[in-house]
Amino acid sequence: MRRSLLCLVLACSLLLASGDGGQAKTAPAPEFDTDRNRLIAFILSQQLPAQHFSHEPLGDELSRKMFDLYLRQLDPRKRFLLQADVRQLNAFAPHVDDELKQGKLVLPDAGRELLNDRIRLVQRMIDPILDAGFAWEQKETLEVEPKKLDYAADAAALRERWRLTLKMQVLDSYFDALDSKRKENPKAGVDIAPARHAAELGEAVKKVRASTHRALTRLLQQSRQDHYDRYFDAVARAFDPHTDYMAPASKEDFDIQMSGSLEGIGALLREDEGLIKVIRVIPGSAAAKQGQLQAEDTILSVAEKDGDPVDIAEMRIREAVGFIRGPKGTEVRLTVQKPDGRKMVIPIIRDVVQIEETYVKGTVLRTERKQPVGYLRIPSFYRDFAAQADGEEPRNVTDDTIRELARLQKQRIGGLILDLRNNGGGALTDAVQISGLFLPGGPVVQVKDSQGTVKVLEDDDASVHYDGPMIVLVNQFSASASEILAAALQDYGRALIVGGDHTHGKGTVQAMLDMNRNLPLLRLQDYEDLGALKLTIQKFYRISGGSTQYKGVEPDLVVPSLLDYLESGEKYMDYSLPWDQVGAVDFEPWQGYRFDVAKARREGGKWAADNPLFDKIREETAKAKARSEETTLPVSLQGMWQDREELAATRKEAQAIGLLQEGEEEGAAAPEEKKPLEETLGTDPVVQVSLFLMRDLPRPGRRIGLSQ
Repeated sequence: MRRSLLCLVLACSLLLASGDGGQAKTAPAPEFDTDRNRLIAFILSQQLPAQHFSHEPLGDELSRKMFDLYLRQLDPRKRFLLQADVRQLNAFAPHVDDELKQGKLVLPDAGRELLNDRIRLVQRMIDPILDAGFAWEQKETLEVEPKKLDYAADAAALRERWRLTLKMQVLDSYFDALDSKRKENPKAGVDIAPARHAAELGEAVKKVRASTHRALTRLLQQSRQDHYDRYFDAVARAFDPHTDYMAPASKEDFDIQMSGSLEGIGALLREDEGLIKVIRVIPGSAAAKQGQLQAEDTILSVAEKDGDPVDIAEMRIREAVGFIRGPKGTEVRLTVQKPDGRKMVIPIIRDVVQIEETYVKGTVLRTERKQPVGYLRIPSFYRDFAAQADGEEPRNVTDDTIRELARLQKQRIGGLILDLRNNGGGALTDAVQISGLFLPGGPVVQVKDSQGTVKVLEDDDASVHYDGPMIVLVNQFSASASEILAAALQDYGRALIVGGDHTHGKGTVQAMLDMNRNLPLLRLQDYEDLGALKLTIQKFYRISGGSTQYKGVEPDLVVPSLLDYLESGEKYMDYSLPWDQVGAVDFEPWQGYRFDVAKARREGGKWAADNPLFDKIREETAKAKARSEETTLPVSLQGMWQDREELAATRKEAQAIGLLQEGEEEGAAAPEEKKPLEETLGTDPVVQVSLFLMRDLPRPGRRIGLSQ
């Protein structure tokens, strides 16, 4: 089949929380048309099994996966549906495949009707609960992790769940007001007794009442077509997490520009079971400069500087992004939940991404014996495809890396640290070409398509731009193209890989298939835009044969990281494609300087074990892991206040000892207060252990054999 609008995507499947000053062009939502939706269902039933890498046939097993994903996005936080409702819907679980094939779509309407009935039930509960008031000092708890919750047994249990939820929300708003007063007069202290702050408490109740009713009304206003689009997306994602059905509006937003001017906060977002999650913060963006927003954060609500927050939970991503967008220079306040359960309000001044900060950066560091070592950070594998299409010479990461390498080598560096941490991928072309800058030609990566055909991509340039000792830094947010580069350099023995226990593990390629093309009958062209199908069509394999999918790249030297507690990566995603392998290809290992991996593990491991910063990282990681597992939260005046104070103290302690690093900040300095790169790296323990391993470097330009 001819694939129109084919777009190979190495980065994660993301939507961009940026915009054009709030003037984004949006396609009008198509009117609900039964025949149009039957056509979409038929196309999905045919194209997904035929074109997806797995070729998994539609059947009962796949149908249950589709149903599971559909049910989770229908009521992601289990705030509405009753157990009886779920039992009723479960009857559809083995028959989703039949609905698609036959065009008899019943489940999305059944789910919508049940959900709307329960939302109306909750609407009637809100005012009586708030009017009755709360026993603020009463020790109560609320489980907030949906995976640990069952659906409410009956209406009474649902009311109790909402009573606790509203009590928690009011106390959160009340404490926010007290924190604001404390900031105005830090020495005054804070008395949290509600009797002393009747006005603040009354305002908190008012805000929660209004925001809850707005959120419920908004949920009821979701169109029938919205529900069908979510249903179709659940169908697609059952094949793997990066396969999606994209409704017309979402298809427009998907055009992620790897090298453009992006106005907004500069964060890549995706809808995950009804919640809006941060996948990546763009280097040089407003969010990156502010420093507090991180990958894996969940955005709970959005507010303008002086406005009331809007709850975006269970909101479609396009609608949520509409609240986050805004003109340059305006302030947006995001209430986010960190992976360890902490909540915080993050103020961000919307801006245009400073493109220079997204490009390759280099500097010279020194070992404890004063040997110069080059440091090269590659934030992403960028390439200006738009310029290339216009016949212009595109700015790209390969050319910038060549220039930076030349500049560093003029300073007689004896080693090179290549930093790929938080690099979410990009153009495959550049992953191959940059590998070639450090290798004298040869295979770099293998690509297998859905027909089982394996193609080897090679660096065909025999020139080596840098032949000295190399260390590559990675973490859990190193994904896709960055994993290809790290894996190739590791397989050749060209570089020592240092980082957390694994990279992200995204070893797949997606294609965009315009569903309006190649329709079997001309009369079908009369339908409104059908959207697009983004589906996985290829898989990457190392030259040694193993896939980068699922497992990622395992560093030669594993060091502690503040990210260790996060369940982040392909292995933690639902229905990810498994790790497998193909045959290895012939290649000649690197004949220049090679680190002795066993020695590096032994000596680097001891250095990390004795280093106070790594000790503190291990301690903070353990605390974060414990917090992330404590999902039953206190719902009482003293309990919630104590939690807030403990978390604030933890943040201050982390800042005081210099744990904050690129991509791991809890509260970075304002842009004008940013430290020079060299100074920042001086307190980065992963960079410091790398410099320790390079303490006995050979003199630059001296050719030496393999180290023993």
